[in-house]
Amino acid sequence: MRIALHLILTIFFWTGIQNLQAKDDTYTFHGLHTDKLPLVWDEGIPLGNGIMGTLIWQKGENLRLALDRADLWDLRPVKEFSGPDYSYRFIQEAVKKNDLSEVYKRIDARTSQDIAPTKIPAGAIEFGIQKLGEIESVELDVHKAICTIKWKNGTHGQFFTGATDKMGHFKFTHLPDTLSIFFQRPQFEQEKGTEESRNSLSRLGYKNGKIKEKGNSIFYHQKLYGKTAYEVVLKWTYPDKQTLEGTYCLTTQGTWYSEPETAESLMKKYTDNFDSALSAHLQWWQNYWNRCRITLPDKILEKQWYLEMYKFGAASRKDAPPICLQAVWTADNGQTPPWRGDFHNDLNTQLSYWPGYASNHMEESEVFTDWLWKIKQNSEDYTKQFFGVEGLNVPCISTLDGKNLGGWNQYSHQPTTSGWLAHHFYLQWKYSADSHFLKEKAYPWVKEAARYFENISEKGKDGKRKLPLSSSPEINDNRPDAWFTETTNFDLACIRFTLQAAGEMADSLKLTNEAAHWKEQLKEWPDFATDSTGLTIAPHYPLKYTHRHLSHLLAFHPLGLLDVSQGKNVKKILERSVHHFEEQGVQGWVGYTYTWLANMQARLFNGDAASRSLHIFVKAFCSPNSFHLNGDQLRKGYSGFTYRPFTLEGNFAYASAIQEMLLQSHTGVIRVFPALPESWQEASFQNMRAVGGFLVTADYREGRVKQISIHSEKGGWMKVFNPFTQKVVTCRMKPGETFHLSSPEKPARDQ
Repeated sequence: MRIALHLILTIFFWTGIQNLQAKDDTYTFHGLHTDKLPLVWDEGIPLGNGIMGTLIWQKGENLRLALDRADLWDLRPVKEFSGPDYSYRFIQEAVKKNDLSEVYKRIDARTSQDIAPTKIPAGAIEFGIQKLGEIESVELDVHKAICTIKWKNGTHGQFFTGATDKMGHFKFTHLPDTLSIFFQRPQFEQEKGTEESRNSLSRLGYKNGKIKEKGNSIFYHQKLYGKTAYEVVLKWTYPDKQTLEGTYCLTTQGTWYSEPETAESLMKKYTDNFDSALSAHLQWWQNYWNRCRITLPDKILEKQWYLEMYKFGAASRKDAPPICLQAVWTADNGQTPPWRGDFHNDLNTQLSYWPGYASNHMEESEVFTDWLWKIKQNSEDYTKQFFGVEGLNVPCISTLDGKNLGGWNQYSHQPTTSGWLAHHFYLQWKYSADSHFLKEKAYPWVKEAARYFENISEKGKDGKRKLPLSSSPEINDNRPDAWFTETTNFDLACIRFTLQAAGEMADSLKLTNEAAHWKEQLKEWPDFATDSTGLTIAPHYPLKYTHRHLSHLLAFHPLGLLDVSQGKNVKKILERSVHHFEEQGVQGWVGYTYTWLANMQARLFNGDAASRSLHIFVKAFCSPNSFHLNGDQLRKGYSGFTYRPFTLEGNFAYASAIQEMLLQSHTGVIRVFPALPESWQEASFQNMRAVGGFLVTADYREGRVKQISIHSEKGGWMKVFNPFTQKVVTCRMKPGETFHLSSPEKPARDQ
């Protein structure tokens, strides 16, 4: 009876939402809509399947499909990062002398002098569309991952990057004539009469590959550094005089992610037509969106969440590299991408994976820990070489294979990178409740990071452990005082979290002695430094100026070592910390500052503040295609930066902040709608994931919670804050059991 009642309520609930969708065009279409093609690459319509990406835009008189592949890298070694002087001790000695000139030469300067290692683009397919006339509309349907272009003459073009076959597809209908089709290779050789800029692809030293055309097909092979190469194959057909269908394939050779077959052999096997390929593609995306849906009364914020989660699904897939700075949308302007398109592990990779857990996209989230596991040996080798100890740290500015790329020495060689990365192993375990993952990957990786912190630290005069030299990402930019002789709150948060997580994981695996060891290690580290401003950068060193990075607040968010649930005193410290950060002004902020701050505001249960920060991000820091452009594009004083390098972490931190407003479980207690703006009278979500492997569906109407359903995948203890009684309900659930709350009366449970 209860099961039937639950089904009826669920059908009624989601039928109501579907009716709302039908009435509200902004709800039914969460994608992009314009009446003209983008004219610059970083405003292009993004398509992707994790390994291959496409940006659709207009260059000159041609429709351009800029191609990228996630493992397309120049991975030549950095000669400066070898030898006895390349060490943590080398930097320590330089800091003692207050002279970092030799450090700058070895570590910092090389990124302005050398062009590689770097992510590189693959080239572009172009269509001559001059005869088609004016554009009527350009649309990206994020629910189907299809770009549709309509011309006023009746021609339609459809484009998608196959979710299942790893190929790109296009189809034109109602054509007045045949279309000319070209392949444009990257500008690896400098054209005569042009000036070579510092970031020109021509500085890589490659010879242009050969473009071969045969009938309705084009083949391109490009040799890269070492044994690496890539191929593009493009084929098309005219089923009738007014229809053009085509497929393109991009493969690599010599990378961890290369297919065993060439692009040409894969294309020979490919027999599906456009419609059958589209059918499989649509099924994948339908399954993706079925995992989690939200409804907000604020349609601007709702639409942006769907755009961000679309990009997440397009950029992160199993058996592909994780999301780097631009993911599968590398610069299409003849230059290497901003910051080489690398893996910035001082913020960018971590923020990019925040939204995957609560949105119930565990497979896509695991891509990050898969990669961290893949580079584990390289990370351990780097730790022994540079830091001179056993254990595991990770190069903060990393290449595809986990090697150090370089940059400002105080963040590119940060001593606690592995602590923040350990958090993602912890999240993957806690949200999935996967004991196999815990045993085989999470604990072994986190244990080695904890062992590194034990080995690298030393006892201070107060008897507490400390780092020989500490940092806080990008604080004091690239000056000597960017290094601290006292352990910063950022480094301390990474260390304390890793030791705490190692102890909890060992406990769960019943490794009693190891758990006790990590808990004793944790006791040897000091508490976080605070003063009247809240959490400081380091002991006796408060934040003194406006800054883009909230690194000193890492213990609050995302690590959750400090939380408002811990009492009034901690709550006051956290509120004061956020307030002090805002008091410094916004001149030093960038787009991701607003979205990271919104996550913190949601953790403080301040939905109005979170909503305000997210609205500023959407209107001032996003390109028309939704990409995060770091500076204030409105030039309205939301930042002192007005530049436009494109990176993705701000986008994904946005999605995470929306989810923090709707559901929180980081304390072990599930809270629904903890941080809604006061003006919101309705909201809902379906199948958001909470810590413990619980799937939560909830409805908020007329300004209050109406119902909550919590489904347990793995079983175990579940705690939920009951909004009807204002008390925490605790119960032990069986695998497959569902728990319901819809009134102050006794909760219902069913199998």
